[in-house]
Amino acid sequence: MSSVLPFESAPRLDEDAWDDLLNFIEEKRVIPIVGPELLTVETENGPRLLYEWMAEKLAAKLGVDTSRLPSPLTLNDVVCWFLATRGRREDTYTRMRSILRETTFAPPKALRQLAQITDFDLFITTTFDSLLENAINAERFGGAATADVIGYAPNRVADLPSEREHLQRPAVYHLLGRCSASPTYVISDEDMLEFVCALQSEHLTPEKLFYELEHNHLLIIGSSFSNWLARLFLRMAKRKRLSDPRDVGEVLADDHTDGDDRLMAFLQQVSVRTRVYTGAAQFVDELHRRWTARRKPADVISLGAAPNRVMPPEREMPENAVFISYAREDLAAVQKLKAGFDAAGIKTWFDMERLEGGDDYDLKIRKNIARCSYFIPVVSANTDRRLEAYFRREWSYAIDRTRNMADDALFLLPVCVDGTNPQAARVPDKFKAVHITQLPGGEPTAEFTGRLRSLFAERGRDEA
Repeated sequence: MSSVLPFESAPRLDEDAWDDLLNFIEEKRVIPIVGPELLTVETENGPRLLYEWMAEKLAAKLGVDTSRLPSPLTLNDVVCWFLATRGRREDTYTRMRSILRETTFAPPKALRQLAQITDFDLFITTTFDSLLENAINAERFGGAATADVIGYAPNRVADLPSEREHLQRPAVYHLLGRCSASPTYVISDEDMLEFVCALQSEHLTPEKLFYELEHNHLLIIGSSFSNWLARLFLRMAKRKRLSDPRDVGEVLADDHTDGDDRLMAFLQQVSVRTRVYTGAAQFVDELHRRWTARRKPADVISLGAAPNRVMPPEREMPENAVFISYAREDLAAVQKLKAGFDAAGIKTWFDMERLEGGDDYDLKIRKNIARCSYFIPVVSANTDRRLEAYFRREWSYAIDRTRNMADDALFLLPVCVDGTNPQAARVPDKFKAVHITQLPGGEPTAEFTGRLRSLFAERGRDEA
């Protein structure tokens, strides 16, 4: 990114700067930060910015006289008026949650375009709605709830599940909280003040996230940050004086920054790695066009199309799914197994992070084994070597479930993914009794997937 920024005319990115930006994106050194200006939704009265629409709905639910408030209405205006009439602060959050629960807005085009840029694996949003994660799940995973979603709150610090390079699925981080019936997200200026103070606190900072903010280029798209909040956010993200030499920069793409002469002068004098682009949705459209033009046709996801690649399992196990239990060293084989099942229309689930510990984690695994349709333990030299591991507990839970089944009921479908002798393997006798299918490398055969599909068909007829 260029170090000479003639802010007086608020220029668009030149060709060299675009080329630099796209190179950084392909190297996964860029993080998009999404704001409310990108959230144009189709309402009963035509296209509207979501947050303006929500402000009107919240005012109606709280009995706020909007004729006495400025236009366009903001959530902060509504909350302040309501509190001034001795309303309960807690009511604003519960009413807002009810409003969002009642909506079925499709993700805006700009969010879907960002989701299609598959070089983005970490997204940050300053909004509390679910439209961004919905866009990612729709464009990358056929609508399945697969993206990791994390929400910050001053009273419960949630960080990234791992360093960015080790993320197993795209992550959406709600920097200013997620919608809830509790006051754990930003809905007013006072909330914003509390969140900003907490994020800068030594003990309340999500360290993994802020490491990524500090060391990557940022695309701050459609933010509603005021003059000083924009300055503070940049300083907070970079964790050093903005005038100090640094290797990364940022693009501010919105509808208001270039019209703020004082902010522009500040950036010109202090933050020479910052560029400004007028128009949030226009920036995303141009970015998407240029990124797509550089890709091979097979690599590009068109709007509404499912990607042609191995997809991680959903965060929560879907209904009528096959549970796959494995040693973490066999993940590559399990991914091939899942890809083959996906192609055959068979739903699968397995724990990709292998967190192996904690009461909540164990409870989730037990519940999933208790309600899955079939259980596939993956046998290999890796499972043979490990005399003690969490997958053995999963195997035990599955065998416990069979104790309540008829003798001829089929639930366990063990497979072997390498040259291990199934009859000599360290597995429960129950597995050997039902036959261990050989699937070298995790490649499911047509015979095996056909058998599974037949089992599901018979199960459906029995339940009908």
